[in-house]
Amino acid sequence: MGILDNELRKLKEKILILGCLVEEGIRKSVKALIDRDINLAKQVISRDNLINGLEVDINEECIRLIALRQPMAKDLRFITTAMKISTDLERMGDFAVNIAERAIELAQEPFLKPFVNIPKMAEITESMVEDAINAFVKEDVDMCYDVIKRDDKVDELLQNNHNELFGLMIKNPNIIPLALKRMFIAKYLERIADHATNIAEMVIYMVEGKMIRGSFVTEEIHKLCLEDFISRQK
Repeated sequence: MGILDNELRKLKEKILILGCLVEEGIRKSVKALIDRDINLAKQVISRDNLINGLEVDINEECIRLIALRQPMAKDLRFITTAMKISTDLERMGDFAVNIAERAIELAQEPFLKPFVNIPKMAEITESMVEDAINAFVKEDVDMCYDVIKRDDKVDELLQNNHNELFGLMIKNPNIIPLALKRMFIAKYLERIADHATNIAEMVIYMVEGKMIRGSFVTEEIHKLCLEDFISRQK
């Protein structure tokens, strides 16, 4: 195994660690919400700095590899994909913190009603994140398309949640503050699913060299953009 191959393997391991931390944060934040567990929610918030630090470390390593190794073709796509995935994962971590913060607030307020759509959204979203990361590690394009398809179900549940809460607010305007917080949580989960979809799309680009949305960016243009970015960091 060459030097670059070994470095790419270590980079993949860091992405996997970051993914596991984010998955854990999402899972615990939703559990804290449903169980009204303030301490668990605080655990999620306290680990956000760890996620942020690892994301910075991954991006710096990607820039170093591009500058020193001058990777081409699939290796370049792998590194640029790793940079994008780390950013998406960091944003997911932020949304997990947002859910945990709302969980703390709701745990200290009167209980509105049992959760129906949000647990379903969380289950699908968590599976999308897990499978998107596994698709990256295994370079599995079929798994990527499966992740992308599930995003529609999350959007459907988001709308169901909003419709249900709108109905309750019309009947009882006093519950509007509580209902809005539940709407925010559902939206956070929907945004996490969107980021999982982004990762799946980038993995397809990494493996097949094609973008499945927007305009295709050639590797040469992509490399020139990265070189310009690196030069501006100096």
